Amino acid sequence: MSVEISQLIEKVLQSDLHDPFRVLGYHQIIDEPFKAVVRSFQPHAESMRLILGDQKLDMYKMREEGLFELVIPHQDDCAYLLEATYFNGVTHSFRDPYSFLPQLSEDDKFLFNRGTNYQIYNHLGAHPAIIDGVDGIMFRVWAPNARRVSVIGDFNVWDGRVHQMRVLDDSGIWELFIPGLIRGEVYKYEIRTQDLRILEKSDPYQLYSEVRPKSASVAWDLEGYEWDDDDWLERRGRENPYTSPMSIYEVHLGSWQRDPADPTRLLTFGELSETLIPYVKRMGFTHLELLPIMEHPLDESWGYQSTGYFSVTSRHGTPQEFMAFIDQCHRNDIGVILDWVPSHFPTDGHSLGRFDGTALYEHDDPRLGAHPEWGTLIFNYSRHEVTNFLIASALFWLERFHIDGLRVDAVAAMLYLDYGKTDGEWLPNKHGGKENIEAIEFIKHMNSIIYQRNPHALIIAEESTSFFGVSKPADQGGLGFGFKWNMGWMNDMLHYFGRDPLYRKFHHNALTFSLLYAFSENFILPLSHDEVVHGKRSLLSKMPGDKWQQFANLRLLFFFLWTHPGKKLLFMGSEFGQISEWYCKVSLDWHLIGQDVLHLQMQYFVTRLNKIYRNSPALWETDFSNDGFRWMDFKDVDNSIVAFARFGKDRGEHVVCLLNFTPNVFHDYRLGVPDKVNYREVFSTDVKDFGGSGINNLEEKVVFDEPFGEAQYHVKVSVPPLGGIILKPVR
Repeated sequence: MSVEISQLIEKVLQSDLHDPFRVLGYHQIIDEPFKAVVRSFQPHAESMRLILGDQKLDMYKMREEGLFELVIPHQDDCAYLLEATYFNGVTHSFRDPYSFLPQLSEDDKFLFNRGTNYQIYNHLGAHPAIIDGVDGIMFRVWAPNARRVSVIGDFNVWDGRVHQMRVLDDSGIWELFIPGLIRGEVYKYEIRTQDLRILEKSDPYQLYSEVRPKSASVAWDLEGYEWDDDDWLERRGRENPYTSPMSIYEVHLGSWQRDPADPTRLLTFGELSETLIPYVKRMGFTHLELLPIMEHPLDESWGYQSTGYFSVTSRHGTPQEFMAFIDQCHRNDIGVILDWVPSHFPTDGHSLGRFDGTALYEHDDPRLGAHPEWGTLIFNYSRHEVTNFLIASALFWLERFHIDGLRVDAVAAMLYLDYGKTDGEWLPNKHGGKENIEAIEFIKHMNSIIYQRNPHALIIAEESTSFFGVSKPADQGGLGFGFKWNMGWMNDMLHYFGRDPLYRKFHHNALTFSLLYAFSENFILPLSHDEVVHGKRSLLSKMPGDKWQQFANLRLLFFFLWTHPGKKLLFMGSEFGQISEWYCKVSLDWHLIGQDVLHLQMQYFVTRLNKIYRNSPALWETDFSNDGFRWMDFKDVDNSIVAFARFGKDRGEHVVCLLNFTPNVFHDYRLGVPDKVNYREVFSTDVKDFGGSGINNLEEKVVFDEPFGEAQYHVKVSVPPLGGIILKPVR
């Protein structure tokens, strides 16, 4: 035996070799070309045998640590089995994992290291495979700075000596095919770092995992589900989302509703299909947006500290069961948007942080690689393999799960190096500025690839600054998102509605300011989960006045949301007037609907609001053009009343909206209108079925050929207290 082989054997025994295939498996003996040696490291075996056809040959235990070998005649195609008898007397025969050649192609390695292997999730991770006619699981993981990587699991009693992987050239990718394993195997990667520490990591590319608090990955595949949403996909492909209605219901699956018999038990995807989907359809929402359903360790993070960028959380079921949930949404004409978090990740020991003992997915310098405010780590967007990981994750949900869109969380934290940091906690870019140049380039690259491959996708930025061109195409100097949350409108409205109506006239500009920039981006108007937690109170509880006024104010807020230019988003519970703050570990207060008619009426109001919205193209066809909006009157400051018209592609089929932000009632109030035709009221927030006072305009309104406000004509209407009305022209 050569000195080199002896040294390599020592490294295998110490679990410290980057390519154990140099020692283990079948090797032709160089000095004796007609002979070969088979070696196997089985530290738990008392004895080993080599099975060649009908021969069963005892192997020599050359080292007490469990290294066995046998010299046999050389064969060009040597198919053999190993049989081990363990110290507990159990005997097991298996194909040698070290008898298989590398399987990852040169192209896949090259494209991954370049950052453009957009379906890398098909190659990295754990995938059932058939190699040379043998069933098993192919494991691959990127850990370029590790001394050694092993696959550990129940199948080897979590012993990192048994299944040591090999690194593929200089790609940083480690690979091992383990025959005989099947879908459902629980595993992790054991990593030996350069400073000789041992880490146990879950798989960054896992498709499934154990239910928290356990953190191991589960070998899985995405086969076995037959989609039935062709009609939806065809319609989605030909409809323009910018000129279509979009009314989004935002949901946290773990607390929308829980098992009434056991409030600690989360509903499964199957149960949610039977409850949540019919509810969303009945309420009239066009889309369902889910807080992150990617795997995450801590319930209280709501999913925003993700550990599994390719795995749906096992809290609710399997990937296939989630596919069935999405399919059911589509068959009920409901689009699905997922919250997705490429801005940061948690520091949990089993996760991405210092994955191979070095700052691999994050920056080494905490001034670049850490969020002190959130206690999380920031992705290193300058590393090609990291951006490939993230882009592939986005495409994975869109393409493999038929997701209709992604809402990208905390984009501002990606754009600015000083986000949430004080002086000394961040480093400027190479030009001395605070913009994160690498993150900006990553975002542009990601959005360009997504829209190139999925032109129908809804890619939405949660971005809270005035960064230029968030929803403008990348080739026009923008970031390339399709939509942007309008955080300014949301903040202005919640501050305004929190004021006593007596003082609202002093803050009238809050009602009009958003129209100065409403068409600078493709905005979605959010009343999201972030506004009803951490002491902010529920939307209903934010409203001033007595109980009746609180509900009237909330109806008026929703009315302004649905009639203002931009697409709509409402967080669960708000539609029926949830009183308590949202808490992620308990169900919404559904009992309120049966206890107090005002909550039932509020729910019915939102249903009717969605219906009038979807039946009025003027409210959504031209959301992103100032041609679709015109003030009728914004100067009635003393009465806190505004009026405006919304226009669709057919300007004749417009609507006129009036909103009164005080409890005062006005009769014969002059309302400007854009056309010399009579008008009729088609919607009011104040009807008694909604819990209102019943101040309505039942008769047709005669137009007066006299200017008023910003309009050439006007009609006279009754104005309800804390109410809004919609008028349509009579043709």
